[in-house]
Amino acid sequence: MRLLLVEDNRELADWLGKTLRQANYVVDIVHDGEDVEHALAAGNHALVILDLALPRMGGLEVLRMLRTRGNRVPVIVLTANASLDGRVKGLNEGADDYLPKPFQIEELEARIRVQLRRANDRTAPVVACGDLVFDTNTRLFSLGGETLALTPREHAVLEQLMIKAGRTVSKAALSAAIYDFETDADPSAIEIYVHRVRKKLEGSRVQITTLRGLGYLLRHDDLAP
Repeated sequence: MRLLLVEDNRELADWLGKTLRQANYVVDIVHDGEDVEHALAAGNHALVILDLALPRMGGLEVLRMLRTRGNRVPVIVLTANASLDGRVKGLNEGADDYLPKPFQIEELEARIRVQLRRANDRTAPVVACGDLVFDTNTRLFSLGGETLALTPREHAVLEQLMIKAGRTVSKAALSAAIYDFETDADPSAIEIYVHRVRKKLEGSRVQITTLRGLGYLLRHDDLAP
């Protein structure tokens, strides 16, 4: 799952980015409000974490711009302004959640999970496809009750397929979801990651089907061994 972090404090941004990547998120970081629109256009971001005190274009202005242009990406606002008026103003401008600084990273991660579930029309923290289970709280996959060991890229690929189980996910969509701005995206490598994940699903009732020219489909096959 790819996130966009907008924070002008570079030390805080680097720490948050590192921590969220350790939780198996793909994270892009920008430090300027004017870079947000370009960043969102260049990547397939599932959620924005937005500081309000930004240079050139403030966070509230960024929010107003996104919502005015019909961009519905979930936005969690981070700010040192914890006043009631400030929170209400941010929510009225289109923020989905509001977290005052300083905060505990565990609370931010919990709020991220809630927003991602809402964005995907899910209320339960556990997603299942046959005997494959994804716990969005721990961000761990299990297969037949056993934890499934995955590399970060394999995790990102399987998460995208799992969230859209039963629907086709294009190679381009997978590529946009797993590569951040600092990585040279290689769409052909998607085939390698999908192949590796397939190998790890062998023996289960879950299959990744290739639809030539369209993409990949994760499905539960009752006829599988």
